[in-house]
Amino acid sequence: MSTTTHQTSTATTGEAIDFWQGKPMAALEGDWGRLRCRFINSHPTGAWDDFILSEWELEACAWEDFHPHSETAFVLEGELHIESQGQTVVLKPGDSARVNPGGVGRYWAPVYARMVTVYGPNPQGLESHSFRYSEL
Repeated sequence: MSTTTHQTSTATTGEAIDFWQGKPMAALEGDWGRLRCRFINSHPTGAWDDFILSEWELEACAWEDFHPHSETAFVLEGELHIESQGQTVVLKPGDSARVNPGGVGRYWAPVYARMVTVYGPNPQGLESHSFRYSEL
């Protein structure tokens, strides 16, 4: 039986299984207060042609950014509000929604939300921008 080592990117090893060791949730670089995340299989920098999986917690705060890739959120706990291009949805545990590429997505939890997100491919390596954090 062979042992697979953990990876730090979404590149495949050519092995039967790609494995990423778990990391704790942490605040993003900067002053993001009550927003925590962990990128599970890769950090979204540069170009990527696969998906990127992450976990987020928001405690009475909001986050927004422009992203050139799709972003799908699946709520595990709490209540998450998402707004993009004039449309708003409210997600509860078990709900999911995708913000399609090319717009600003605003995510907020009036009290608390924990979610898993999937970032779609970004083969051109276009950067997210217009980051904004606020506490509610």
